[in-house]
Amino acid sequence: MHAVTSADRAPGDRALLDEIERYYDTVPRSAADAEDFGPLTLFVRRGSIGWQYYARPTLGHDGPAATVDDVRKVLERQREVGAPEAFEWVAEQNPELRAAVEAAGLTVHEHPLLVLGPQEEPAPAPGLPERVAVRVLAADAPELADAVAVPHVAFGNPGTAAGPAGAAELAENAARLTAEGGVARIAQRITDGVTVLAAALDGTEALCAGQHNPVGPVTEVVGVGTLPSARRRGLGLAVTAALVAHARANGVRTVFLSASDEDVARIYRRAGFRPFATALIAEP
Repeated sequence: MHAVTSADRAPGDRALLDEIERYYDTVPRSAADAEDFGPLTLFVRRGSIGWQYYARPTLGHDGPAATVDDVRKVLERQREVGAPEAFEWVAEQNPELRAAVEAAGLTVHEHPLLVLGPQEEPAPAPGLPERVAVRVLAADAPELADAVAVPHVAFGNPGTAAGPAGAAELAENAARLTAEGGVARIAQRITDGVTVLAAALDGTEALCAGQHNPVGPVTEVVGVGTLPSARRRGLGLAVTAALVAHARANGVRTVFLSASDEDVARIYRRAGFRPFATALIAEP
């Protein structure tokens, strides 16, 4: 992993960290209930569809740091409500939490956190293969189900190398997500203005898709995934560029994301993002 050094830091990064911390606390509240565990907050999904959320440090907590007992109380509640036993936080913001979650038996994974700050410009959008166009989709777009399903296929086949999974797997996942209500949920979030979805389309065929979820002047790019059969064509970079362009055109000044690993982070650096911090995810 690319270690974030003082050379990577820019004036105002402390303020950016605080801004992103407020974002992380705010964004789940549109679809989850926040439960107070002192130094920790657990977000519990409303209903039976949509994202399963996580626990994280309580915003603005100024008391003692979370202990292993605090972590175990949250884990017990997560098991009780059927939520994943997961914690997410930024290492540079709450470095002390790692020891507590590891003592509770969880494994911590590190992911590069990259940012485009208010004074930073994205790289020019890359060229696209012939016949492929990137569009921001409306809630009633006929391609929406496939666009929602593309990242599910992509993340089920991790990595950046091309692979055989393609149209058949996409159709299967789109049908499942439609039946489960996942597509309708994204359509409603688009209507509500809390999710923006962009897709790379070859005619009506979705090859790559991703989202950003704006909260005031900050947004996170999430879930950018390409069908394995369409990888190595620059589509992830093109979708990311379209999401950044949409965010900036609509008043968002800070765009950030976390990458699964350094190979993926290199793609985002080509879009103009710079290494900024380390996102930590703790799981059993």
